[in-house]
Amino acid sequence: DSRMDGIDILKQVKRNNPDVPVIIISGHGNIEIAVAAIKQGAYDFIEKPFNIDQLLVVIRRAMETSRLRRENQSLRRQDTGPTQMIGASASFKGLISQLDKVTKSNGRVMLTGPAGAGKELAARYIHANSNRASAPFVTVNCAGVAPDRMEEVLFGRENAERGVEPGLLEQAHGGVIYFDEVADMPLGTQSKILRVLVDQQFTRVGGNDKVRVDLRVISSTNRDLEKAIAAETFRQELFHRLNVVPIAVPSLEDRREDIPVLADHFIAEFNTVQGLPKRDISDEALALLQTMVWPGNVRQLKNLIERVLILAPGDNDTVLGASMLPTEFLDGIKRSAIGSDEGYLAKPLRDAREDFEREYLNAQMSRFNGNISRTAQFVGMERSALHRKLKSLGLTDEDRGAS
Repeated sequence: DSRMDGIDILKQVKRNNPDVPVIIISGHGNIEIAVAAIKQGAYDFIEKPFNIDQLLVVIRRAMETSRLRRENQSLRRQDTGPTQMIGASASFKGLISQLDKVTKSNGRVMLTGPAGAGKELAARYIHANSNRASAPFVTVNCAGVAPDRMEEVLFGRENAERGVEPGLLEQAHGGVIYFDEVADMPLGTQSKILRVLVDQQFTRVGGNDKVRVDLRVISSTNRDLEKAIAAETFRQELFHRLNVVPIAVPSLEDRREDIPVLADHFIAEFNTVQGLPKRDISDEALALLQTMVWPGNVRQLKNLIERVLILAPGDNDTVLGASMLPTEFLDGIKRSAIGSDEGYLAKPLRDAREDFEREYLNAQMSRFNGNISRTAQFVGMERSALHRKLKSLGLTDEDRGAS
């Protein structure tokens, strides 16, 4: 359009292609025009007449700067996280079934579950198996960004000194934006994100032009958002926009049967990534792991496996036994089994045996997620005999749930 001047053309180019470096050459240069050009994202401003060698130097610098910026952005948004889901329990299979149903759509997903359960892994699984798999997966750590910087981080910014700096929303264009722990997003930012979800466009901080984006949104939280809404720390309308498909990620205690395969997976992973020895783990150690309380869920299990591989004695062929588990872990198991007030040695044989059977069977039932058939097979009892034993020990479903 001949009616557009250089600044107008610059604005249109940067709006449609923000990563393309632009050099303004003008025969009517003054400081005001130069400042306006740089503010709108120009790499440099050159007045006529100019030296061709000088122009070539500026072009080379602009191309190198653009290349480095693209590489930096690519590395920042590159999906380098794991996408493989590991498990075979009923809870795990139920989760995978739900995730597979949402991979081929663009519906917004809200992942709920305790810290360390694998919500980000579930989000990456959705992305990796969707039609956006080749596009970016960008994580927004809502709890890790200072509230006063959140909008610059999300929307980017424009200023005279540094030009246009795309934010995470812009970097995720065409792919997935993942709001990790969305309950920690500042209330003021929530209203602006709500507008982005409605309009699929936004304005950079310090800018005036609209930036259009095509995004799929996945969010996660370990908190009760309905309580946050009641406390007026989370916007109800945003909740309804994000919570189109709610999926609960089970805790590790809800999928104890997966602990052996998860342990083997982490041992192999640490061998590949860190060069730690690839060692077998004993059945006794696995049984203890399956009876442990896991407040940190899968993340805690992974950390424990790493610690054991680093500190356990013996060579690469030595099996990791129960005695090689951390001392505080073994002490906790021992206290749980014996009781905090008095041990088995202080009781008559009949009472001590009954206490042991109760603790043992309760632990095995927890290990197999309450599955009577699998527990009976493991402990070597007939299913009907186990039923009778559990009833005599007061280990009904109600009793176990209250314990």
